Amino acid sequence: MGIAAQAPRGGLVEELAGSSRPLVLRNAEIERFEDQHRGIFDVWDGFFGRSAKPNAREVRDMVALGLVGGGMLDAAADGLVAGLGPDQNLFLYQIAQGLIGVAFMPDSVEGGGDEPDAPPEDEPEKKTDPALGA
Repeated sequence: MGIAAQAPRGGLVEELAGSSRPLVLRNAEIERFEDQHRGIFDVWDGFFGRSAKPNAREVRDMVALGLVGGGMLDAAADGLVAGLGPDQNLFLYQIAQGLIGVAFMPDSVEGGGDEPDAPPEDEPEKKTDPALGA
C-alpha cells in the first residue's frame, strides 16, 4: 500500500497545494452548497451547457466542501482554496465537475472506492457459427 491519499467511494484524490488530498461531496456538503448558492442539479446542468455555468465562487466553495467531506476542517479547507491563485480556477473547475460526477455515479470511476481493484475477468469464450452448408 502506498502512502498517497486514496479516494473513498464517491470521492476523488487531487493534488492541491502540493499534497494529495481526498475530496468527497456527501449529502451534508451538497446541502451546505445549496444553502449558499443554488441547486446541485442546476450546477450539474451548467457543467454541460444546459444551465448557467458555475462561477468561480461556486467552484471554489464546492472544492472546499469536497475537502471538508474528505476530512479537512472547514477553516483549513477555506484557507487552502483561498490561497490558490486565479491561475488555478480552470483546474478547480475540473475538480468540481468531477466531484459532482463521482458523487452522483460513484461506481463509474475505475479504482475509486475502498475496495482493492478487482482482477480482470477472463474473457468469455468466443463462439463462432459453423460455416454455412457444413
